[in-house]
Amino acid sequence: MAQILYQILMSGLSSLCFGVLFQVRGRNLICAAVAGCVCWFGYGITRHVIQAELLAYFVAAAATTLYAEMFARLLRAPAIVFLAVGIIPLVPGGGIYRTMLLSIRGTPDEALAECIKTIQIAGAMAVGIVIISSIVRTFWHKNKKISTSNGVEN
Repeated sequence: MAQILYQILMSGLSSLCFGVLFQVRGRNLICAAVAGCVCWFGYGITRHVIQAELLAYFVAAAATTLYAEMFARLLRAPAIVFLAVGIIPLVPGGGIYRTMLLSIRGTPDEALAECIKTIQIAGAMAVGIVIISSIVRTFWHKNKKISTSNGVEN
């Protein structure tokens, strides 16, 4: 448990650093860094409880997207500010590196296997982001349309 807590804090710190790199300012920077914590919390808990790697990536991406969409509305900022910074701990950079390394070393079968695994991870993340983002935007626009139809008609 202490290891997961340490990883969550380090994910927040890495997201904070990327937020500075992406020039996120003020309270948006802090909330974007917390998105990194939410991301790794979702991954760590799912990985610990269910022990399914792709599902853990999906859940973490979905949780981060939900967090980003909520804070986008609360702070009146684009959701991508929180999502791009918050999803950084999940990016499969190691898999991409290993794929290229195995390719250079001349082991195409191992490189292909690593490439497929990396693409599956990226796909699980993309599906989590798209599903949650679509659901939130659908409900947001539906509620916005209902609230404006109850207003004064021209």
